[in-house]
Amino acid sequence: MNLKSYIPFYRRNLSLAFPVMITQAGQMIVQFADNIMVGHLGTSQFAGVGFANMVFTVGFVFCTCFTQGMIPHIGQSFGKGEHRNVARFFTNGLVLDIMVCCCIMALMFGIMPLMDHMGQDPQILGYAKEYYGIMVWSMAPCILFYVIRALTEGVGNTKYTMYITVFCNILNIFLNWVLIYGHLGFEAMGVAGAAIATLISRVAMMLIGLGILLSGSLYKRYLPDIRPTALDFRKIKVLAKTSFPIAFQGLVEVTAFSLAGIMVGWFGQEAMAAHQAAQTIITFSFMVAQGVGVAATIRVSHQFGERRFADARKAGFAATHISIALMALAGITFIIFNDIIPYIFTSDPEVARIAGNLLYVASAFQLFDATQLSALASLRALADVKWPLVLSIVSYYCVCIPLGYVAGSVLGLGPIGVWFGLLIGLMFASVLFLLRFNRLTRGFTTNDGAPDADAGN
Repeated sequence: MNLKSYIPFYRRNLSLAFPVMITQAGQMIVQFADNIMVGHLGTSQFAGVGFANMVFTVGFVFCTCFTQGMIPHIGQSFGKGEHRNVARFFTNGLVLDIMVCCCIMALMFGIMPLMDHMGQDPQILGYAKEYYGIMVWSMAPCILFYVIRALTEGVGNTKYTMYITVFCNILNIFLNWVLIYGHLGFEAMGVAGAAIATLISRVAMMLIGLGILLSGSLYKRYLPDIRPTALDFRKIKVLAKTSFPIAFQGLVEVTAFSLAGIMVGWFGQEAMAAHQAAQTIITFSFMVAQGVGVAATIRVSHQFGERRFADARKAGFAATHISIALMALAGITFIIFNDIIPYIFTSDPEVARIAGNLLYVASAFQLFDATQLSALASLRALADVKWPLVLSIVSYYCVCIPLGYVAGSVLGLGPIGVWFGLLIGLMFASVLFLLRFNRLTRGFTTNDGAPDADAGN
């Protein structure tokens, strides 16, 4: 492999990835702020919010991943210069995503009573339900923003969503300070204040995104074709064939982590609080690397649409190299500051001790997480979604969860054993996704002529 030939691809990927990385990191900064402020209310409150997030994230990730099904179709249409098709995919995707979001929200409200039967410490359940109910309402404006984001990123513009997210994240953190602790004349609301702050900031995010969509010159060429008459069942069907597998693949991964969190909660509220602290930290590095993944989806889909097949392959592998480098730095940081980082979230020494041990395991799976993330993003750019779903089920449901249960509960390793299952599951996923992308693109040796591999199968 000639790394020198990848330098232009590193530059182009990073130019697209940087705003997305800021956007993703900004979202995690808000989660950091939530957890720091709630964490210092007490271990029960922190564990309650952690448990609520385990349940909430399942539906939320399904919906956000579902919106990503538009990106490869918009990206390939944009690469071909078919701008009317871009607008039509967006219009039909908007309708489909709203319907799916409403169904998932109804389901999430319906499972609230089941939270009492998941083996958690009774002290945390009241806080968990208080936080969870408000957070479910925040999904609707957030998903509308994600649909707009899919359009902007699909056409290769990642800056607008960065500006919106940064502004609304600052708003969210400010509202956290006001509502959680009770400042500026407001009554202290505790964990409910954190959820309300998120709801308000997500409504603001949606409204600003709509304002830019309707008034921005960037979208002027698309607006005339964004109308009810553009609804087309055939396009909805095409989008559904991509979006549902992507959403279920995201669901498989997030349920693995959520089930791992529930299993950790069996060892007590200190273990749950430690899991929440450690997961918040590793999610920060994950979200930054996910920015590189979004750039990979954009770059690979554009190159594929332009029939520059060799460049599409290189753009995908360049994203993998960048992600591994970023996540390796994160892993080293977790090891060096392992005994300091947990105290950002808690003053409880037992919680900090458990979280520190979990960070050792997290440092090991950073490289595997980086590889599976970037390879999966490149596969999505080719609209290859069915096999990645199957490979995810094998990695997370057949390897990750059973191993985590055996190591944690049967062998008695506790929370570290559960996280060991996560490590092995991510290792399987990274190898399988990378082999899949390599197989599909090994015939992409020139930038003219049809590729040998059928990316859709």
